[in-house]
Amino acid sequence: MAELLKAIKGMNDILPPESARWEWLEDKVRALMRRYGYQNMRTPIVEPTALFVRGLGEVTDIVEKEMYSFEDSLNGDKLTLRPEGTAGAVRAINEHNFLYEGGKRLYYIGPMFRHERPQKGRYRQFHQVGAEVLGFAGPDVDAELILMTAALWRDLGLVVGQDVKLQINSLGEPDERLAHRTALIAHLEAHADVLDEDGKRRLHSNPLRILDTKNPAMQPVVEAAPKLIDFLGEASLAHFSAVKQALDVAGIPYEVNTRLVRGMDYYNLTVFEWVTDKLGAQGTVCGGGRYDGLIAQLGGKPAPAVGWGLGMERLLLLLQEVGIAAPSTAPDAFAMVFAGTPMPQVLATLEALRAQGVNVVLNPAGKDGPASPKSQFKKADASGARYALVFGPDEVVQGVVSVKPLREAGEQATRALSEAAQWAPSLLVSAQS
Repeated sequence: MAELLKAIKGMNDILPPESARWEWLEDKVRALMRRYGYQNMRTPIVEPTALFVRGLGEVTDIVEKEMYSFEDSLNGDKLTLRPEGTAGAVRAINEHNFLYEGGKRLYYIGPMFRHERPQKGRYRQFHQVGAEVLGFAGPDVDAELILMTAALWRDLGLVVGQDVKLQINSLGEPDERLAHRTALIAHLEAHADVLDEDGKRRLHSNPLRILDTKNPAMQPVVEAAPKLIDFLGEASLAHFSAVKQALDVAGIPYEVNTRLVRGMDYYNLTVFEWVTDKLGAQGTVCGGGRYDGLIAQLGGKPAPAVGWGLGMERLLLLLQEVGIAAPSTAPDAFAMVFAGTPMPQVLATLEALRAQGVNVVLNPAGKDGPASPKSQFKKADASGARYALVFGPDEVVQGVVSVKPLREAGEQATRALSEAAQWAPSLLVSAQS
């Protein structure tokens, strides 16, 4: 027997019935995006490696340790499986001059790839929903983007402030971050003996990321470090104040987390994360912020931008943890066919029902013919269908089918095959009530 081939560790198959939960979540996301005026975009999963090195920052964890990069054997190009969606979205915007007619609201859903140790809620192939608003500079756009995530939580049944909590911060502008960086390096150098190897490595390359350390031994030094918000100028503070005011008026609770920096170098001004305490160490469900310099950094005409990304695996885990289930995907009807029944009439009837929106599953015959009635009724019950359509040979010859309720009280009824389109709605009554 040939060796059984399996999926790569950390890259998971999604099969029924689990895939139905994914489809339900994707439907919720698409409906939300339509309400807010976002349009779908789709970009390649493979991009030039330089896109992420330039866009995310050469000394970020993603670029240094997590990217799946390789050399194209045909032409020697250095390529990378996308580790996140924003850089590719901006590359596409620039390449197609997509802001020529003004700002855009865009979203995408798709797989991302990071080479890291797989654990619950953290995989090598994971799926992300991203929303990007390009060409709009005001704090009202930042606020609306955050409010849109709050609307998604409500749509899914999550409680804001309980199941998910909002943390926000401002990273200011580049000159303000530079002044803070100088003060931060001086502070950390004075406590260099406390820094771990990762902190020492980042001290001069990316000291802001040291503030995000999870090392308990470094917490006192981090807590005492200069805070970026104290270096912000009047315009940055006004921008941040306007975002907070919009959230206050909308009734969205939040915490200002001065240590929130996010993992990519391209952010400025507003940054935010939606976090939960119900998933252990994997607490961030959604995060994003403003990245006004990235479009120009990747070769486009300077334009402001802001966006967020959420991990679908982690969100589905959270929904499961708090007991929120996707709606049933059971069919409306389960069709069973007994031995000797003429199949052309059966198939034509089922197609007439499906044309009216009825979801019907046919129990196909095996190589030895249809299964026993007892076996078929057992399968009908297990399918979750509300009705069984019983096609017997005598009934079909007479032009009728028996419709038997499986989930509620009611008498078995006989229906004319030729009038399937007329009685099809009766199979949907329970779903519509």
